[in-house]
Amino acid sequence: MKKPRTQGEALLVADIGGTNARFGIWYKAALHSEQVYKCGSYPGPAEAAAAYLKQIRANSSLPVPRAAAFAIAGPLLDDRVVLTNNNWDFSAAATRHALGLERLILLNDFTALALAVPQLAASERFQVGGAAPLAEAAMAVIGPGTGLGVSGLLREGGRWLALAGEGGHATLPVVDPREMAVVSALHRQYSHVSAERILSGDGMELLYRTLAELDGVAVAPLPAGEVTEQALAGTDPRCRETVDLFCGWLGNVAGNLALTLGARGGVYIGGGIVPRLGGYFAASPFRQRFEAKGRYAKFLATLPVFVITAKYPALIGCVQAFEHSSPRLEAG
Repeated sequence: MKKPRTQGEALLVADIGGTNARFGIWYKAALHSEQVYKCGSYPGPAEAAAAYLKQIRANSSLPVPRAAAFAIAGPLLDDRVVLTNNNWDFSAAATRHALGLERLILLNDFTALALAVPQLAASERFQVGGAAPLAEAAMAVIGPGTGLGVSGLLREGGRWLALAGEGGHATLPVVDPREMAVVSALHRQYSHVSAERILSGDGMELLYRTLAELDGVAVAPLPAGEVTEQALAGTDPRCRETVDLFCGWLGNVAGNLALTLGARGGVYIGGGIVPRLGGYFAASPFRQRFEAKGRYAKFLATLPVFVITAKYPALIGCVQAFEHSSPRLEAG
């Protein structure tokens, strides 16, 4: 991964999702001491970050950061920040003061991931179909994990500008009777069935249970990791159908995003689920459904899709946002 320019100071960076909070220190043009903390073990980001900084002070000679950039899995509208998929509800200003920071910027987690995309090395991604990306063309970014993140990149004035949105909560599209049956079943529980309702870790578990219900079979709940493991091993046909439907639905949603943005620079898939599928994902219904857009099928067939395999890309995106003064929210 190419390295962003450095301003010389230590910068605390964090990627805070529904399940995990990933921390690191950017110092002298390099990322140091990356650690992952469980969000459920702390009442809020200030406490998790304080625990991380205490550990860093005890085990390294890195300077104490006076500034920070946090990527947050949720909308950023004002000082009060509420995460979508965990119970953290906090004040940005209070977090800055609690950590003794001179400056704290916040941005959406997939905005941060999008800002990291131009920095990815070839070894930090693998391609799933399509041709070569068009240089400096728009790029789409999407990824299922605890939730479903969506963003995009547009080139303007020699800089990449990342979009901040909540596209994961757009309505889930359906194209065949099996999908319609799933969504109809879900409407008995939810007034709105979003893309994230299926395209997430909880969504994969829900999809597995819903398929069993539609088939009139009683099954014990399975965590998403076990569903994918059994699908990859070929030991459970329902797990395999679950993962195939999941991948196909992701292809449909990603294709819609690619058309919306005109993403001739490529579509990039992040999040914690797809990279674990490896070669299974490349052979899944994803690509067929990605391209199945009628008159625009030939256009989509040319667009490359890349799966991001870099370990902490959103932390690099935080550095980019800080250095280019492009927060979505700055703590007072």
